[in-house]
Amino acid sequence: MHALLPLAWLLLAAVPASAPATETPGAAPAILPDPRLWDEGSLLDHVLQLVDDRLALMPLVAGAKWQHRQPIADPAREAAVIATAGERAVRLGLERAPVEALFAVQIRLAREAQARLTDHWDSAGYDGITPVPDLARDLRPQIDRLTGDLLGALYLLAPYANTPDFAAKVATAAGRALPATRWSSTDRQALAEGLVALRPADRGGADRARAAGLVRFGTPADYAPFSSSTAGTVRGADVELAMDLARSLGLEAVFVRSSWRTLVEDLLADHFDIAIGGVSATPARLSLAEASVPLSQSGKTAVGRCADAGRFTALERIDRSGVTVIENPGGTNEAFARAHLAAARLVVHPDNQSVFEELLARRADVMFTDETEIRLVTRRYPQLCRLLGDSYERADKVFLYGKGRGWAAAAGSWLETAAAAGRPARLLDRYVGP
Repeated sequence: MHALLPLAWLLLAAVPASAPATETPGAAPAILPDPRLWDEGSLLDHVLQLVDDRLALMPLVAGAKWQHRQPIADPAREAAVIATAGERAVRLGLERAPVEALFAVQIRLAREAQARLTDHWDSAGYDGITPVPDLARDLRPQIDRLTGDLLGALYLLAPYANTPDFAAKVATAAGRALPATRWSSTDRQALAEGLVALRPADRGGADRARAAGLVRFGTPADYAPFSSSTAGTVRGADVELAMDLARSLGLEAVFVRSSWRTLVEDLLADHFDIAIGGVSATPARLSLAEASVPLSQSGKTAVGRCADAGRFTALERIDRSGVTVIENPGGTNEAFARAHLAAARLVVHPDNQSVFEELLARRADVMFTDETEIRLVTRRYPQLCRLLGDSYERADKVFLYGKGRGWAAAAGSWLETAAAAGRPARLLDRYVGP
């Protein structure tokens, strides 16, 4: 069976608003495995896998019922499952009707799958899996766990359902993930229609996070040492600090991919609760969102090949014809370059994690980025050096919340204490190196 989300999924009981802190802000907890980084596609695939995992259990359920001559349909239990799913959905801030409709589709498909097998066994004799698991002891607990995991996954996926191309993505993913041995095209369509109808009932906030038992952190995950991704996991100083914060609130931390171009837009669209990953507190961002206490501070400067250190000693010597500057899209690095360059050629490179390789390959000459990142990059790539002694547009690095969603009160005090105790600085030093 498909591996479930690597979360505690505290969905069956609300976490009290007064959940005590479990982490001293200045302390360093044991190092944990790098957490998974989710995005719309992986969340959708996970939802579909959970749904298929449930349907894949039906031959065992049918076998258990057939052996004991139990009826296939159990209207009272079916109604209770649907109603309970709806109640949990409301606690998660989801509209109740689409979730209940989605579970009704699953129950109908389960009933039909059991009926086909039962008809076959009635005529030809039992040829299913043996020994048959016990329905109450073995199978229904598995189904109940899948129900809880599915509700958690729907909570994370629902904000994406408002996007214009979501229906097309669902149809494509369903065709790929739901095998024809269990799913007809009609059944896939019925399930897809249920997923497309998902909707959050509100704009989210700290109270809803407590009800869900988790807090969602959004990050572009391309800005070491704060946050970077490898093989579907995410790590960095901000990632560890976020996990510390989540533990202090008694919640599970979930990490969702965003981009610098859409970071604030995704935050306001409730794709996640808190933006992290080396986020600069710019006036544009603060006009739309709230910021934590400053966690670190850094200014813009230039990095390039050490061999060119004598060539690029000032901004005006970089801004010349024949010089190529490279930046990642949508963030403050690109904004800085556009504000300060007139003659140099600007290239926007889509992958910030490979942008420095472009410098080494001589496809670009200079990149403007934060001093903190340059400390790490010049250790990782000895051929690269900081080019300018000066730094510009110094800015605080913060965690960013949606305005009026309760996070400033829920998280602000802990982050303020952690910053005063030096926890963010120590994490940066660990990820940058001595």
